[in-house]
Amino acid sequence: MLISRFANMQIGLLFFTSGFWGFYPLFQAIFTFPRERMMLEKERSSGTYRLSSYFISRITADLPMELILPTVFLTITYWMAGLKPTATNFFHTLFVLLFSVLVSQGLGLALGAMVMDLKSATILGSVIMLTFFLAGGYYIQHVPPFIAWIKYMSISHHTYKLLLGSQYKPNETYPCGDHSKTCLIGDFQGIKSVGLNGQVVSAVALAIMLVMYRLIAYLALMRIGVTKKLEN
Repeated sequence: MLISRFANMQIGLLFFTSGFWGFYPLFQAIFTFPRERMMLEKERSSGTYRLSSYFISRITADLPMELILPTVFLTITYWMAGLKPTATNFFHTLFVLLFSVLVSQGLGLALGAMVMDLKSATILGSVIMLTFFLAGGYYIQHVPPFIAWIKYMSISHHTYKLLLGSQYKPNETYPCGDHSKTCLIGDFQGIKSVGLNGQVVSAVALAIMLVMYRLIAYLALMRIGVTKKLEN
C-alpha cells in the first residue's frame, strides 16, 4: 500500500487514539475504589463476602461501558480517516485499542486502590500518563538516554506501535521525492522513531501490565478492613 497525502493525519490520529483512550479509562477507574472505601471497610470487617468476589464483580461491571465507547469512537473515525478499508485491519486496530483500554483501566484501579484519595490519585495519574505520553515517540523523537527507558513502561508507546503495525508493514513503500522514487514506510517521519518491528514484544508488555496493575490493585485493597472469622 502506498502512503497517501493523508499519511500524517492518519499517523497523528493513531497517536491521539493511543493517548486519549489511555487517559479516559484511567481517570474513570481511579474513582472506583476511593468512593467505596467506607462500604468496603464495613463489609470486609463483617465478613460479608470475600475481597476477591468484590474485586472481580466490580471490575467486570465496568467493562461494557469501558469497551463500548472506544468501539463506537473507532467505528466512526476509522473510515473517516481513510485507514485501510479491510475487515482484518479494522478488527486488528479495534483489538489493540480495547486491549490498551483494559491496561489503562488497570493502572487507574491500582492508583485508586493504593492512594485512596481522589485528588492525590488524579494528580499522580496525570503525571504518570503525561510522562508515558511524551515518551511515546511521536512528539519527542529524540528522548535523552537517561530517561529513554520510560518508553518501555509506557502504555502509549506500546499501543502506538501496535496501532501502527495494524496499518503498515516494514516492507511497504511510499512515493518520496520525485514520482519515480520510493522509500520504505519504516523511514517515514512519525514511524521511524517508534519502528514497526517488535510487535510481539509490545503485545507481551501490555499483557504483563494488564495482569500486574490489577494484581497491585487487589493487594492494595487487602489492607482495607479486617475480615472476621465467622463463628459456627
